[in-house]
Amino acid sequence: MTDKKKKIYVLDTSVILFSHDSIMNFEENDIGIPITVLEELDHLKKGNDTINFEAREFIRMIDELSTNQMLNDWIPLNGKTKGKFKILVNQKTKNNVFDDEINDHKILDSALNLQNEEKNKIVTLVSKDINLRLKAKSLNLKAEDYLTGKIKNLNSLEIEGQVIENVKSKIIDKIYLNKAVDKKDIFPRRKLSDNSYYVLKNTTKSALIYYDGDESSVKKVEKVSISGITPRNAEQAFAIHSLLNDKISLVSINGVAGTGKTLLALASAIKQRRNFKQIFVARPIVPLGNKDIGYLPGDISSKINPYMEPLWDNFKYIQNQYEETSKDFKVLKNMIESEKLVIQPLAYIRGRSFSNIFFIIDEAQNLTPHEIKTIISRAGENTKIVFAGDINQIDTPYLDSQSNGLSYLIDKLKGQSIYSHITLRKGERSELANLANELL
Repeated sequence: MTDKKKKIYVLDTSVILFSHDSIMNFEENDIGIPITVLEELDHLKKGNDTINFEAREFIRMIDELSTNQMLNDWIPLNGKTKGKFKILVNQKTKNNVFDDEINDHKILDSALNLQNEEKNKIVTLVSKDINLRLKAKSLNLKAEDYLTGKIKNLNSLEIEGQVIENVKSKIIDKIYLNKAVDKKDIFPRRKLSDNSYYVLKNTTKSALIYYDGDESSVKKVEKVSISGITPRNAEQAFAIHSLLNDKISLVSINGVAGTGKTLLALASAIKQRRNFKQIFVARPIVPLGNKDIGYLPGDISSKINPYMEPLWDNFKYIQNQYEETSKDFKVLKNMIESEKLVIQPLAYIRGRSFSNIFFIIDEAQNLTPHEIKTIISRAGENTKIVFAGDINQIDTPYLDSQSNGLSYLIDKLKGQSIYSHITLRKGERSELANLANELL
């Protein structure tokens, strides 16, 4: 490779907060880190949120890589297999476009100055911030999104719940009679993913099935009620089946608001409460308008409770399926009092290991791929993890439908024997809610 083709990538703070080890994912190319980025990370290093963790880890990584070398010189990242990196301290250009002290503009100036210094190399700004990329391009500076972990084709994720038309009645009858048939009877030439779900139908009959890869057989899915909740459509039946299947340790559920993602997961967990030591239900806190929750009045509980209310609403809905004097109602009440069931912000359980736990993560589309990996890697024996969310409803500024952790999970793990993914398409909250999802 000639020098003319060599590249230097200048990383924005948003890339590092997305993944602290992003600096290692640019093959043999060199990496420039504007000193303004270090300043921003310094302000973010304290706290329990994910961005605080990413900031701390990156700072530690840079410290380890630099050893006793000066950071304004090019330092090897990993011998000959990677490029080099340095901190960009010169933030002045010959034709400064911006005269203010905004950090984004300082980062742009750092990249532009490097472009003037390294005329034989291609300098590219990498940022999760769309507007910053637009500013860069307007100044004749190449700019890209950080694409590692980004899903190219969202349609490839929607593989579950497929409807197979014109299935012979004798095959459907055989499934009802035997509860299971050989895969070749229905899919003689089609390759199926483990734990994939299908609807078989013809003009008069239908059946819900899933593929058990361990036994290479197609099995009937029964519609069962759990914790007072009855599935209202085939997709919900698939979700319950997957959530109750003890051979499946990891489940992801994608669906718009009102499809029952969290409700079904929680009801399934309660149904299996005797099989686990504890049930954890958590969600990342993403304040409206991305404001820090510190501006809210009251103590920490008062600040957090509003974000946890949707989870409590699901629990109360299940509880209200029973009379207050009934045994089941009292059991549910005792689960809260004894902390058999715990509902908390995700940040509160970071760093823990999970053994003998049913763990539900709501709003998983607001997690990064790195966060998803971290959570799963904490799983111990007899642990089941459920990620629920809507990949088209992102509340964080530097994630989208293709780069969020839930999409990443579905793409990377589909077909694994201990994993199952369900897509819920039909809203069941109310006719009004369905109308909003369809038309607004």
